[in-house]
Amino acid sequence: MTSTDSPSRAAQTPDPNADVVDPTLEADVFARGCNSRAALQNATGRWGALALAALNEGPYRFSALRRRVDGVSERMLSQTLQTLERDGLVHREVLETIPPKVEYSLTELGADVAAKITALIELLESQVPKIVASQASYDARNQLNLSES
Repeated sequence: MTSTDSPSRAAQTPDPNADVVDPTLEADVFARGCNSRAALQNATGRWGALALAALNEGPYRFSALRRRVDGVSERMLSQTLQTLERDGLVHREVLETIPPKVEYSLTELGADVAAKITALIELLESQVPKIVASQASYDARNQLNLSES
């Protein structure tokens, strides 16, 4: 069987003109049409990662979550939460109070993803002095290169 006859290889090469992702594709985030690619971007984008990490602390109402994720606009947080809910990472619950309130929490899958993101955040935070030193060294080298040009 040649590589072009292989069903898994053919499935990994979707029609570039197709608008719909083939749900039968084998999971491979490096393949253009893989469903996991969009979910990865949603979970690891700036606001997605911060929302998941915050929700890893426990359920939040929208306004409290917005305060926790400093700098996010109401519109962007709303869009981010909708996307994460669509991906099955976040659960949205309307609390029957007057006025009605909405609470967000992690699904089981969301908790797994948030734990990994939180571990990455903790690793990066623990290495801030090295990161800042590296950035300063890089910037100094590039400034020197620019002045020599």
